[in-house]
Amino acid sequence: MTQEYAISQYHDTQEIYKKLDHLISQPMRPVKREKMREFLDYFENRCRRSKELTDEAKKLIPGGVQHNLAFNYPFPIAVEKAEGAHLWDADGNQYIDFLQAGGPTMLGSNYAPVREKIFELLETCGPVTGLFHEYELKLAQLVNRFMPSIEMFRMLGSGTESVMAAIRGARTFTKKKYVIKVGGAYHGWSDQMVYGLHVPGTGRLEAKGIPRGASAATEEFFPNSLSALKRHLMVNRLRGGTAAVIVEPLGPESGTRPVPFDFNQKVRELCDEFGALLIFDEVVTGFRLGMGGAQGFFGVKPDLTVFGKCISGGYPMAGGVGGRADVMMCFAAGIGGTGERAYIGGTLSANPLSCVAGYYSLLEMERTNAPVIAGCAGDRLTKGLQATIEKYDLPFVVYNQGSIVHLETSGVMLLDLRNPIRLARELKPRRNMMEEMGAAYMSQGLITLAGSRMYTSMADTDDVMDEALRKFETVLSTCA
Repeated sequence: MTQEYAISQYHDTQEIYKKLDHLISQPMRPVKREKMREFLDYFENRCRRSKELTDEAKKLIPGGVQHNLAFNYPFPIAVEKAEGAHLWDADGNQYIDFLQAGGPTMLGSNYAPVREKIFELLETCGPVTGLFHEYELKLAQLVNRFMPSIEMFRMLGSGTESVMAAIRGARTFTKKKYVIKVGGAYHGWSDQMVYGLHVPGTGRLEAKGIPRGASAATEEFFPNSLSALKRHLMVNRLRGGTAAVIVEPLGPESGTRPVPFDFNQKVRELCDEFGALLIFDEVVTGFRLGMGGAQGFFGVKPDLTVFGKCISGGYPMAGGVGGRADVMMCFAAGIGGTGERAYIGGTLSANPLSCVAGYYSLLEMERTNAPVIAGCAGDRLTKGLQATIEKYDLPFVVYNQGSIVHLETSGVMLLDLRNPIRLARELKPRRNMMEEMGAAYMSQGLITLAGSRMYTSMADTDDVMDEALRKFETVLSTCA
């Protein structure tokens, strides 16, 4: 039988946490100082154009770059070319791209068959008209075919917008106000979701500029604690009820805090028991785990599903929300709507360029079985990294969920408020180590997400993976 999903074997979640607990109980094992200086010399000597550009950009752009993922240590690199498995910077240096724009480019960067369809569109229609286009319908039909839980689909501009819409729709439909998330999860930067961000238990710590009332009905529970979730649901039932529970189905931060296989099913059961809607944030997992997304892999049907960049294959204006028709009809407002409707909008949402890009990206992913191919690359990368960790007797932890590969070296993402003394003492040095690891990888031609996560794509052949493993070993060997 043809493999349908990218995860060939689901991980032993308890074993991963055992290793992660061991990692953060140990003294840090950073790159040795003399080697780190050598790695940093790369940026000074071979990335001069990038430094010039971003230094100049700082005069007009806060921090010098626009995108969250571009704030790299010691300074951002400026990319000029992307193709397949590789990126090239403004100085001509080549990199293996494990960032993949944050996850959506399953086919590899700048995939030619999709690019050609966009060129065809631009020759006739242009990128946006403000009116309906046939590909809005074609994309919605395709999403419904892959994920039957999405009976209706609304295209939006980003994952953040899509989460905002999903929550607004859930509150409109249920007539309840409370929304519960997993502590540490990132669901975009809307006022109500900048709560318990990155570090579980931190509540409004990151909520600068956000009125307290904006997140007053947002709650968090500790990752994987179904008992804590149930307590929230029980208390909320006494004060009006819970509108929705929103989860990343692999766990917060794309599975950085992984969940047991049956976790989502148990959350589904709790939502049913307490009359709350279940929202799956599939911004990363949608189509990356397989054409049926995480909901297909786990066999759990959410009420609403949120998409981000994946819905347009990495092309602009990328987001959407879909789900049960009765809930989705809450969005059938705007122009001429009557009755109680959740107002959402977006002038560039569902523009022809985005819809054509999404439609043909998804068709190509289905035709090529891209999620599974990328998952095999993730398996190969994980196996090779594990061999390197054992070779040099390092406490580091590597595991993957198909094409999402986690390499924890500092353990900063596993700190939380259950041990506030450790959090206060170790957050900054462990974060600094993670930044240095990312810089060391980049000096060897490897672009990762924050030095701890890699996304593989269909373009990552065995030869590319083997080259990457040699480069990773160059860095990891200096931590022994």
